[in-house]
Amino acid sequence: MIQSSPQQTIQNVVEQFVREELSHENAHIAGAVWSMLDAGGKRLRPRITMLACLACNAAASEDPVLASYMELIHVATLIHDDVLDNADLRRGRESTNRAFGNRFSVLAGDYLFSWVFKKITQGYAPPIPTILAAMLSDICNGEVKQLRAAGDVELSATRYYEIIGKKTAELFAACAEVGAINGLIQAGRAPGPALRNAPEVRMLREYGRLFGLAFQIRDDIYDVVASEAELGKPSGSDVREKKMTLPMINALKLGDHAFRRAVEKLFELEDLDSAEAKPLLAEAMQGMRSGPAIDATNAAMAEHADAAERALDDLHPTPARDELAALARTLKQFS
Repeated sequence: MIQSSPQQTIQNVVEQFVREELSHENAHIAGAVWSMLDAGGKRLRPRITMLACLACNAAASEDPVLASYMELIHVATLIHDDVLDNADLRRGRESTNRAFGNRFSVLAGDYLFSWVFKKITQGYAPPIPTILAAMLSDICNGEVKQLRAAGDVELSATRYYEIIGKKTAELFAACAEVGAINGLIQAGRAPGPALRNAPEVRMLREYGRLFGLAFQIRDDIYDVVASEAELGKPSGSDVREKKMTLPMINALKLGDHAFRRAVEKLFELEDLDSAEAKPLLAEAMQGMRSGPAIDATNAAMAEHADAAERALDDLHPTPARDELAALARTLKQFS
């Protein structure tokens, strides 16, 4: 059972790929990827991949190889995110774009995507490669929608959920789905698109989707309430990037006219790090922290975490299913 040391298992496999395989093909990109991996992380996506496999087939191999590919896809998205956000820090360390430049970072992320998909296509039967190709398309679509929504104070919660459903939740959903399908194939089921309709696969994909929504909402809350030390990057980054997160949407909905006007004036500025923006930024952050917006957002996050746990109710009881349920519950445990 992977509960004993899942992160170490995944870390060992990822290290092997980066040091022994990726480094032989492109040492410069391997160095950038290693810098990102070495900064840490919870490794939730590969963990969910392995647990979903075991939830469908308790006798299956945990397959840290597939799980590690999912983590490397996540790393590629982070590299691109930092370019889009012009970030200086990631997990308390210099971001890839800060260390290597934007042009190199874009190419590194692209290369890592293509390298991982080459490996997955060579090593895994359908529909796993198809699922991951569609997932990547959705992630890019979500990022475009988020860019187009920047600074839109009229953005609805419905549109917000559409954005994070694609840019964040889709990867978690795909992790659970391909893990489940891998477990069924190991149990002797014939590969092919029909596996996506297996009840246990559909339940686990829904678990991953709901988990991903709750995860992103929690991340958005942290950006408002946590310190830079806790975040590994400056707090309030989302506001500086004019991202319309759920805390901001709720604050605009529940706050007064003065708060709305301060946010509108802030988002009208070109440089949100300027002296002119500083008092408006402070007012926006204080308005989100001191009003009812955080409580409302926290309630929405808990609702999605609870729904993720309920999505597992009809699965056959296994230690892996219980651990997936426990992961959903941990989303509600703020430090």
